[in-house]
Amino acid sequence: MFEYLIGLVTVVTPAYVVLEVNGVGYLLQTANPYRFQEDPKKNVKIYVYQAVRDTDINLFGFVDSEEKQLFLKLLNVSGIGPKSALAILANEDHGGLISAITNNDVKYLTKFPGIGKKTAQQIVLDLQGKLGDIGIVTSATDVETGPTVNSSALRDALAALSALGYSGADVKRVAKKLDDNQTTSTDAYLSQALRLLTQA
Repeated sequence: MFEYLIGLVTVVTPAYVVLEVNGVGYLLQTANPYRFQEDPKKNVKIYVYQAVRDTDINLFGFVDSEEKQLFLKLLNVSGIGPKSALAILANEDHGGLISAITNNDVKYLTKFPGIGKKTAQQIVLDLQGKLGDIGIVTSATDVETGPTVNSSALRDALAALSALGYSGADVKRVAKKLDDNQTTSTDAYLSQALRLLTQA
């Protein structure tokens, strides 16, 4: 079982990244691939989880050990698979997620794609009181601003939302709001979009 891999991120797509380690490219499905879009010549550490099924083997990547542990906790919930867990983790306010579970805030949880009321209630039932051992660090909410909108970055962010399972209507709704911003990075666009979708 892998704990983490250290290498160069050579490919970033809306659904996954490829991490090259000693000449081998590992495809890692991640909640927000654009968080790993850094200097292509700089090694990065990505925590990983290997899921083995009858028909395939998948690797999932995380920015830190805490995010990986939260992913594993979500997988223990009946009705939550890897794709749903990644969609939940894509909103980087993990502290808000833990707070919602602790406070039985089912409405907050149903804002994630593929999470209905019944599944949200199951998340609370299965995880309430069991997340205290995870030291979650909430990412900064400040975003880069610039004089012009980077339409390529916006397109990538919208594609990432679709890859996470958000409906076309949801993507279209936030696209209009994002287009008015002066953000310059895909990661910042995606973070803003996820905040808008969970606050709606």
